Formats: sequence, C-alpha cells, structure tokens
Amino acid sequence: MTTTKFKLDQAFKPKFYELIKNRQYSKALLVKDLTAGIIVGVIAIPLAIAFGIASGVSPQQGLITAIIGGLAISLFGGSHVQIGGPTGAFIVIISGVVAQFGLTGLIIATALAGILLVLMGLLKLGDIIKFMPYPIIVGFTSGIALVIFSTQIKDFLGLKALDGSALSVPSDFIEKWICYAKHIGSINPWAAGIAVFTVVLSFLWKKVSKVIPGSLVAIVFSTLLVIVLKKFGVEIDTIGNVYPELSGGAPLPKPSTPAITLQSIRLLLGPAFTIAMLGAIESLLSAMVADGVTGKKHNSNTELIGQGLANILSSFFGGIPATGAIARTMANINNGGRTPVAGIVHAVFLLLVYLFLMPLAANIPFACLAGILVVVAYNMSEWRSFKSLLKNPKSDVLVLLLTFFLTVIFDLTVAISLGLLLACILFIKRVMETSSIKVIENEIERSEDPEANAILERINSSIEIYEIDGPFFFGVANTFNEISSEIKKQRAKVRIIRMRKVPFIDSTGIKNLRSLCENSKRDQIQIILSGVNKKVYDVLDRSGLADYIGKDFIFDHISKALDKAEQLLK
Repeated sequence: MTTTKFKLDQAFKPKFYELIKNRQYSKALLVKDLTAGIIVGVIAIPLAIAFGIASGVSPQQGLITAIIGGLAISLFGGSHVQIGGPTGAFIVIISGVVAQFGLTGLIIATALAGILLVLMGLLKLGDIIKFMPYPIIVGFTSGIALVIFSTQIKDFLGLKALDGSALSVPSDFIEKWICYAKHIGSINPWAAGIAVFTVVLSFLWKKVSKVIPGSLVAIVFSTLLVIVLKKFGVEIDTIGNVYPELSGGAPLPKPSTPAITLQSIRLLLGPAFTIAMLGAIESLLSAMVADGVTGKKHNSNTELIGQGLANILSSFFGGIPATGAIARTMANINNGGRTPVAGIVHAVFLLLVYLFLMPLAANIPFACLAGILVVVAYNMSEWRSFKSLLKNPKSDVLVLLLTFFLTVIFDLTVAISLGLLLACILFIKRVMETSSIKVIENEIERSEDPEANAILERINSSIEIYEIDGPFFFGVANTFNEISSEIKKQRAKVRIIRMRKVPFIDSTGIKNLRSLCENSKRDQIQIILSGVNKKVYDVLDRSGLADYIGKDFIFDHISKALDKAEQLLK
C-alpha cells in the first residue's frame, strides 16, 4: 500500500499545490498573475467562441470549456504557466464526432479521453509521448490548418445556396471545394469585407498593441458595423441567427454525468483515443515551449493527469475537449504570468464574461469569426517547418506527406495511426541498419586498441567469437541466424558471443539465441556469453535460457569468457 502511494505521489504533483505548500507566493507575483490572467482571458474570448462554433457546438460550450478546462488545468496541471482551453487542433476531430454521434457522443468521447489521459499520466507515459516524431507533428498540424481553412470559406465569403437559403457544405474535403466553386457567384461583399478586415487587422494590430488582441478589436468593430447595417436593411449572418437563446443570457449549465455504457465505449473509444493523444501531444509541446522561455521545468505525468481531469470535468458541464494552448500560454508568460494563479484568474474572468456579457455575442458576425479562424489556421500551418522538412531524408518526407494528406483527405485518427505505424517501421529499419553482427577471427588486422589486440592474441582455430553491436531484437535476429548458418561448424570447439554492446534483447532474440545454442550443442560446440549487462542477464534468466546455457558460462567481460574457453580446451 505504501509503495502505491509513493508512486502516485511521484506521478501527480500539481504545481499549484506545490506553490501553496512551499509558501513561495508574494504580493508582487499576485499583481503579475492578475494582470496576465485578465489579458489572457480577453484573448481567449473570441477564440473560445470561434472554436466552439467551428467544432459544430454552441459558443457557450466553447466558453464553458475555457472556463472549466482552463481552471482544472491550472489547478491540477504540472506546468507553472500553462493556459488550457479549446484549441484549433480539436476542431476537425470534434466536428467529425458531432456529425457521426451527436453532442451526447462528443461528451462521452471527451470523458473517455480524460480517463485515458489520467491513465497515461499514472503509467508515466508523459516522457514517451513528448518524443512523437517531428514530421508527424508538422504533418497533422499543417493538415488540420488546411482543413480549418477549408471549413471557413462559406462564412468568410458569405456564400448562399442558389435559392438564397443557407448553404449546406459537404464534409469531404474535395467535395467541399467543388461546392464552393459552384456557389462562388453568391458571395456577400459585406461578409467578405468584414472577414478580410478581420484578417488584416489581426496581423497589423500587433504593431499598435501587444496587450489587446487584434481579433477582439475586430469583433468589436464588426459587431458595431453589423448593428448599423441592419438599420439600413443589410443582413449579415450573426451568432444570434443560429443561437437566438443568447439574447437572454447564458446561465451556467448544471453538471451531469455522461451516460457511459459498454456500447458507447466500443463506438467512441477510437475518437476518444485520438482526442487523448492530440491533447497529450499539444499540451506537452506547449509545456516544453514554456519551459524554454521561463527556465522552469514541468512535470509531464502530472500535466497529463491534469489534462485528463480537465476533460472529465468539462464533459460534466457539456464542454468539449480541452488542452494546453501554446499561443495563450505564451501570451501569459509575455504579460508576466509565472504561476498557476494566472490561469485561475483567466478562468474566473471568462466566467464573469459568460454570466454577464453573453447577450452581446448575439450580434457577432460569422464572417468575423471565420476571419479569426483563418488567422488561426495560418499560424497553425507551420509552412516554414513543412518546407524545410521537405529537404530532409526521404523517410521523414514520406512520414510528413502521408500524415498531411491522410489528415486532409480522411481524418486525424487514420493520419496519426498510420503515421505512427510508418514512423515505427522506418525507425526499426534504421536500427537494423545501425545494428550489426560480425565474427571476430584471427585474420582480423590488429588495431591500436590494446584490449582488441589482447583478444586477438588469444583466438585460435578452436575459439570463435561473435560480436553483436546494437539491440538484439526481432529486426536483427534473423541476420544472426543467417550468419551462424554460414559458419564452418567443424572448426570451432568454443563459440563466444560478445554482447557488450547489446542494450536489450527481446523474445525473438532469445528464440534465435536458443536455436544457436541448440545447434551448437548438437555440433558439440560450447556457447559462452560475454559482456552481458544486468538488464540482458535478467531477461535471459527469466526466460530460462541462462539455465540452459549454464550460468557458469555467462560473463560480464570478454577476458573472463576467454579464460573459461581456454580452461575447457585444456
């Protein structure tokens, strides 16, 4: 029982509670965190609303996610400055889940993803997930950016159906663009003007102010313009047209437990796994970027547990998946945020906006939100990284392009799964290329290494030495068999297998090593292992191979193995 508690404590160490426990907080830090939290809250308002609508849910759900998810990530996360909430990366997968399983399915998938994230953290997988191959990250990020851009064209241009009704856009990427081409003549110049204005202002406003986001300024101006245009009979689609309930305010939803059943788990485990993996990757990347700026170190496993709890709590309130947001986290750091208190302030600020200012959101034009998301897509695209990766080795280019096109044409689940599979296959191939098995014979040229020369001096026609360089796993085990079959068996009476450069051995390696031992015993050749490290020895011992060879014939150094060989030959 004590051991389990110790392990849990090691995996779950929220930075907020460390801050309280160590009593390192001061009035100066509070002022900085208050300022940064409010500024980040202002930045999060348009993004939360835009991400909610683009994901196929209501703007309220986008804000609820930023409030509940952001608060939980700051309370339970493993980073000092992480800001959590809905992000653009989730838009594609969320909209797909909503289209196929409805809002109830999304809530269940979010809860399942939260449970998976908690399990990942408890199993201490945080350090492993951080090493996701870079071409996969760039591939699916760029793919998501292109998909987000393609979903916003209808609202960006104000396109309508031929009869003037709302345009129904296909979900397929290619069919979507064919639909846009067919209805390009229905462009609303006012909507397109507002969208272009939002994009231009978002880029140029940074020169005016780095505190107030250009997207928020664009929303204010666009909303005022829409109100004025309505008086002149000009109609532009607004949030209030689709969500009329916003006009009366938005009460905080009551928490309810998602109805998770065995059938729903079977149906939604795939999407939930994709949400969990995407959330884990994005949050840990954000935490690593923050560490590089602040000089502090996050706890990967605690961060995963915090992200998991955030998603579980978000699902209780009808929210969507939440994760660490790189842009908002950097805004927090740049404005003085240094502790999780800034993230808590950001969540409280959004709660006040949700309770008292939501009726104003009814007049926000969809064209403005489309412009904001086009800017988000551009920032996500990482086109410079994509371009530079095309100059890398062909294997990296293959993984990059496969992940990119699968994300765009199919979906993120397929892209990540096949991208990881291809990356693993290419990794195994590289390990096989770097691993080698050679036979040390007395014809080998002498080197400047005294130990090598000493070994050569003691080799004779009765002693044969294998040198295994690299992991002895299924990828190279067959090579070992091929080499052993080519050896002139009648020459040697003792066969030493030197394993000083073998960091690990798997089941296939054990099987092939056992086959070599059996063949050698049949040919009356004694097998001796040398340079066996403790990790490899433990595997051999558990498999029973150590007893089959004889523990007296397994050594940690070649000189001891040669002594044993010479003793046998005498």
